[in-house]
Amino acid sequence: MTNTFDLLIDSYLDNNIGVDTGFLNAALCNGLQQNILQLQKDDLMTAAGIGNKEVKDTHQKMRGDKIYWMDKSHDNIFEQEFLQRVEDFIEYLNRTCYTGINGYEFHYAVYEEGSFYKRHKDQFKNDSDRKYSLISYLNDDWMEEDGGQLVVYQNDTAQKIQPQSQTSVFFKSDEMEHEVATSNRSRMSVTGWLKRS
Repeated sequence: MTNTFDLLIDSYLDNNIGVDTGFLNAALCNGLQQNILQLQKDDLMTAAGIGNKEVKDTHQKMRGDKIYWMDKSHDNIFEQEFLQRVEDFIEYLNRTCYTGINGYEFHYAVYEEGSFYKRHKDQFKNDSDRKYSLISYLNDDWMEEDGGQLVVYQNDTAQKIQPQSQTSVFFKSDEMEHEVATSNRSRMSVTGWLKRS
């Protein structure tokens, strides 16, 4: 019997980059989109820096997205559903792949027109808790000319992934260099990390 998480895990095991074009259902994606639109309306999205608390650089030119951290205490029905799906995924991942994940953190991310994130890895140099990156996209009818592709580099090749609604991408935070190409329209996602401390 297959599990709903097998596609993401199996594609990761095959290629070091897991991709599932149906990881989130359409209703959940729509609810998370509406959350982002409300956060923007309420002016609660903040410019992302680089680095963690110890070495944060808010004047960087690496990235141009705005973020808002998720938290179960927000008591938002769509955040709760998303984070429950993450917890179910972690439980299955630990049971089948023995990864020992015992924490996570996720935020909404918006790249406005003209924004990008230059090539980088997700694991901090002074903190190795982030083990896996998990990105879920919330953009309907995304076209090639809209830009904003996730570009993941591996063995001198670059894999481009469209940030299409319901698609999720999964890879090791300390191994995969990646970037977000310049976006030609507003691009929404939920981005986060599975952690082991």
